[in-house]
Amino acid sequence: MKNLSILGGFTRSIQRSMACSVAGLVHSTRHSFSTLREDPEMDQLMEFLENLKNFEKSGVPKGAGTDSEDGFDLGRMRRLMGLLGNPQSMFKTVHIAGTKGKGSTAAFLSSILRAEGYSVGCYTSPHVQTIRERITFGRWGELVSAKKLNHHFNTRREILERAVKLENGCLSHFEVFTAIAFSLFAEENTEIAVVEVGLGGARDATNVIVGPDLAISIITTVGEEHLDALGGSLESIAVAKSGIIKNGRPLVLGGPFIPSIEYILRSKASSMSSPVVSACDPGNRSALRGFCEVSGIPRQLCDIVLHIEKDFDLSIELLGVKLRMLGAHQLQNAVTATCAALCLNKQGWSLSSGSIRAGLEGAIFQGRTQVLSSEEASLLGVPGATILLDGAHTKESARALTNTLQMTFPKAKMVLVVAMANDKNHLGFARELLSVGNLAAVFSTEVDIAGAKSRLTSASLLKCAWANASREMNMKVLDLKVADSEDQSLQAAGIVESQSIFLAEGSLLACIRAGFKILSERTAEQRGIIVVTGSLHIVSAVLGYLHS
Repeated sequence: MKNLSILGGFTRSIQRSMACSVAGLVHSTRHSFSTLREDPEMDQLMEFLENLKNFEKSGVPKGAGTDSEDGFDLGRMRRLMGLLGNPQSMFKTVHIAGTKGKGSTAAFLSSILRAEGYSVGCYTSPHVQTIRERITFGRWGELVSAKKLNHHFNTRREILERAVKLENGCLSHFEVFTAIAFSLFAEENTEIAVVEVGLGGARDATNVIVGPDLAISIITTVGEEHLDALGGSLESIAVAKSGIIKNGRPLVLGGPFIPSIEYILRSKASSMSSPVVSACDPGNRSALRGFCEVSGIPRQLCDIVLHIEKDFDLSIELLGVKLRMLGAHQLQNAVTATCAALCLNKQGWSLSSGSIRAGLEGAIFQGRTQVLSSEEASLLGVPGATILLDGAHTKESARALTNTLQMTFPKAKMVLVVAMANDKNHLGFARELLSVGNLAAVFSTEVDIAGAKSRLTSASLLKCAWANASREMNMKVLDLKVADSEDQSLQAAGIVESQSIFLAEGSLLACIRAGFKILSERTAEQRGIIVVTGSLHIVSAVLGYLHS
């Protein structure tokens, strides 16, 4: 290893400029970067939920999502819903499972239904800043207010407490909050709910929906996330997700799926006499045509063209659709939602082509290819920076993010700021994003996972994963460290070359600002972009800072 003194003027220039960017940040960063505290008006609800088992904080037990003896006991959820009067039977539901894409598909479909004027409930998880994000309802898709949520809880608190006691304290945070969501939808006279599965499908708390109350099942994708909880293989994951298919009710497949996985899903549908519509049908001639900017924010121009004849005769042509959510995977999610909308039309719902277009163009999902405004970048201390937030945290979602970045910002130099949970595939995630090209630096940092530190990955361990992936891919790197010390100095080791990728670690705000300095040094007049990714929790931390 060569001594820092012989690394040349380029290193010293970078070091000086980065040191300036970090100065004075660490003290405020340590105290500012967290999710927003829930509204005090919800203190009673939050205290009740905090006393329940929260698998988002602790991690999901092995086999918990499988339809087996190890799986969650769906019986206790059914008993809870019975005590509440089975509110989930008072409206129709679209039930969405999938490793990736289910939240975005829910956002697209909810937006389409609202554009037509329906009163729509939407239940998704996890949230980015406030638990209220998980429940939206009405014709405008507003978040449930803290006052309404707490009042609804208090009017049913006695029932919930009795249910927890009857189940010997085994009811979970997710089960109780799901029950509250369904109860709220019923109280608000919801016409149709779009419900995202929490984990798997068969044993998920949302799977208390019975056939007559189900409008459509949707399975977006099948990937290797939560392997241990879902049986250890892609096949077992597919079986778990197929548990949301109900007798005689249509199934919409997103995909694409490998043949063995699609066979499992179609076989289950066949056994349940459920017609199947695939967003990957040969009659899907949808295409991504390019990109444009609306009020300085990029959108992608898409043609959505469907002529499907198998099981259902579905047809639509929407040209020049401007999607806010970027990437080929989001086009696929939009097509999946469009297939679902057309299936709903076959059941007597009325969704015009104009409403489908308006819904697709109006849909937005926080933390998914979200580009911050210039005002927000300035609040982070990086005026003029382009900052993209994305909650990708698996190798599949990292691949989708990589493709999106290559299409949307093909010539831009990039800096990644990454924080991840400790149960994710760090090496696989790094390999995918290292292939993006034009990568200037990767900063590893730490944020709490679901409000706790038990599942976070240390910045140093995460940086090691990126260093190992870089070596595997024969990429030249320069190892830096953004020091959390009073002098805020930066240590550098290695041989600096103009095409080297910097690897560094530090507190979140310091990393963002140091990344901005690196881009300023290395891109000159070219456009650079800072990508904050690795989990929805790092997205939450950034947005929490902006709104604090």
